[in-house]
Amino acid sequence: MLKHRFIQPLILAAGVLFLLTPHKTLPFALAYLVLALCYILITVYGSYFIQANYFVDILHHGDRRQKKIALTFDDGPQAVFTARVLDILKEKQVPALFFLIGQNIKGRESDILRMASEGHAVGNHSYSHNYWFSLKQTGHMLADIKLCDAEIMRVIGKQPKLFRPPYGVTNPMVARSIKQGNYTGIGWSLRSYDTSAKDAGRLLNKILSNIKNGDVILLHEWGKHTVTILPELIDKSRKLGFEFVRADELLEVEACY
Repeated sequence: MLKHRFIQPLILAAGVLFLLTPHKTLPFALAYLVLALCYILITVYGSYFIQANYFVDILHHGDRRQKKIALTFDDGPQAVFTARVLDILKEKQVPALFFLIGQNIKGRESDILRMASEGHAVGNHSYSHNYWFSLKQTGHMLADIKLCDAEIMRVIGKQPKLFRPPYGVTNPMVARSIKQGNYTGIGWSLRSYDTSAKDAGRLLNKILSNIKNGDVILLHEWGKHTVTILPELIDKSRKLGFEFVRADELLEVEACY
């Protein structure tokens, strides 16, 4: 996908070429309406599909030549589910990267301490993670992200460097917040849709049938079937020859300052 800064010049150039082309069959107004519609559709796509890297550079996968994959879990810590996920990862000896919501941390500090002590990495997933997060102005958005930093630092004494935007939505404000906060943006290359899955078996098969070298897998601690499939997902992935590593190692970035 072309970066945002290239789209507007591309649309303008297309408009100029259209105006200079003889024997035009479309009215000027209609031609520009079509071009504007194309721009809007591309921008909407770039906003809601983080892999497009439309507004900001985001890391999505590791080296496709190596049979390594990484598990990431969003929206924690969650009551009950986080502890169960950690129990499974400990039993299977699999490291993971947890993107935490700042307002969920109070009262669940023990889960965060477990993550740190058991070899997992933690990242910033905003403090509020509400539906209006993406509409905040840059200053307010960055303040929200920094609140999550403060909660994580309060518990483990380290500031996360990795940030995953809520819902995977990006826009100019998110891009500026990542740049001004000196974060590394992290996306995913395999989205499980575990929070909307209706059947555990189908969810497991969907992930296993789409898994590729270097994948960063998106899961959620509160997904209805996530905990159910996690042990089998790990076992069967290993049988396919995949090695589990932490996402920061896979992407060759630092997790914390």
